[in-house]
Amino acid sequence: MEKDYKIVWNNCLGIIRDTLNSENLFNTWFRPIVPLQLEDGVLTIQVPSSFFYEWLEEHYIDLLRKVVRRELGPKGQLRYSVVMDQSISDNQGNVLLPSTGRRAIRNAPKDVPININTENLKELPNPFTIPGIQKVKVHSQLNENYTLENFVEGECNRLARSAGYAVAENPGRTAFNPLLLYGNAGLGKTHLAHAIGIKTKEKYPDKTVLYVTAEQFSQQFREATINNTVPDFMHFYEMIDVLIIDDIFVWEGRVAKTQEAFFHIFNYLHQRNKQIIITSDKAPAELSGLESRLISRLKWGLSADIQAPNVETRIGILKQKLANDGIEMPYEVIEYIAYNINTNVRELEGALISLMAQSSLNKKQITLDLAKQMIDKFVKNTAREITIDYIQKVICDYFNLPIESIQSHTRKREIVQARQLAMYFAKKMTKSSLAIIGLQCGNKDHATVLHACKTVTNLVETDKQFRFWVDELDKKFRQ
Repeated sequence: MEKDYKIVWNNCLGIIRDTLNSENLFNTWFRPIVPLQLEDGVLTIQVPSSFFYEWLEEHYIDLLRKVVRRELGPKGQLRYSVVMDQSISDNQGNVLLPSTGRRAIRNAPKDVPININTENLKELPNPFTIPGIQKVKVHSQLNENYTLENFVEGECNRLARSAGYAVAENPGRTAFNPLLLYGNAGLGKTHLAHAIGIKTKEKYPDKTVLYVTAEQFSQQFREATINNTVPDFMHFYEMIDVLIIDDIFVWEGRVAKTQEAFFHIFNYLHQRNKQIIITSDKAPAELSGLESRLISRLKWGLSADIQAPNVETRIGILKQKLANDGIEMPYEVIEYIAYNINTNVRELEGALISLMAQSSLNKKQITLDLAKQMIDKFVKNTAREITIDYIQKVICDYFNLPIESIQSHTRKREIVQARQLAMYFAKKMTKSSLAIIGLQCGNKDHATVLHACKTVTNLVETDKQFRFWVDELDKKFRQ
């Protein structure tokens, strides 16, 4: 005669509790399990989610095999019934949140029907862990000011922006899943991540989009671990259609459990064509502090590099900022700021705000002289990086030439010399390769750059006037 499946499972739980010697682990991973039936030596148990099943298989399969065979004999087997969460309502229509987070399908009292009415579901202001809810309106935590429309496109970010637009048009259904946006601080990764989420919400209002920093995710997981609600935490994130994790690099070298939880969430969402967007200050290959299996997942989609903006893009960013604020400013001032602040977008906008504040508080008109006074102080407090754009600007100002002349193909002597000087100083004062220098100085090849550097060196030794120019320009770059 077949044993009673409830008694068998209760006996198994007793052995598991004694073996684990941890009430928290027992309550988290075994108490939510519901025995369903025992037939032909096969015990069927119901688990709340795919993640729950994967966790048991990965961490407790040997223990489960041992206790089941002890109760049912050497041929005893275990079968899982994986059930997705759903909220349950009582007879008055109130949403019930069962502490175990499981759905009562089998063996459920007949007077506890499954709720299919979602009209009264609450909007969650933050992504906390709510047990037993499948359909719930989640606050996206997106900054409405960060849109694709005010994200200025340039060579530095064109790939990332184009990929972001494609993702927003068809989330989870492109080759860009996951989409990893990486680059140094202050270059617009967070802006673009928010913009993708906003565009997705506009096109697909019913999709659940969530932005969360990696640090917030870690904190939520720690609280779930302390409160014994890890399954509920996992269930919540399994509901998300577009998940945006910002600054994943903060997980490097620590929070192994958080990485493991995210790994399972990543697999669950990716297998169901849900979109994952991640930002980092490093490319996947450089994230040495993350688990190798997680890094391999990050490489599945597209890794888009966002670089420091060139001078044209910086001018465009300043114009966009001024247009958004309804402020007019002389172009020569915008150009001066763009050429002198070249580290990142954040400092560029900071310099603009400082200039507007100086003008407003001191009741002074915004002029080039005021900009020079303010920017000189601003730059002295920051490490000014010499760029090819800046070198070209200084040289063209010194010889009173239009900046476009260096990019032209003219063979006029003064233009050729200015171009050669730009190549010479770019090689001397930047870390750019010869190919990059040539590309930005009239689309020349690396051999032309080498020739220009040799020509300048020879002229410095043989031509007093040319040596004077080089010395004067060198002083300007080192001021």
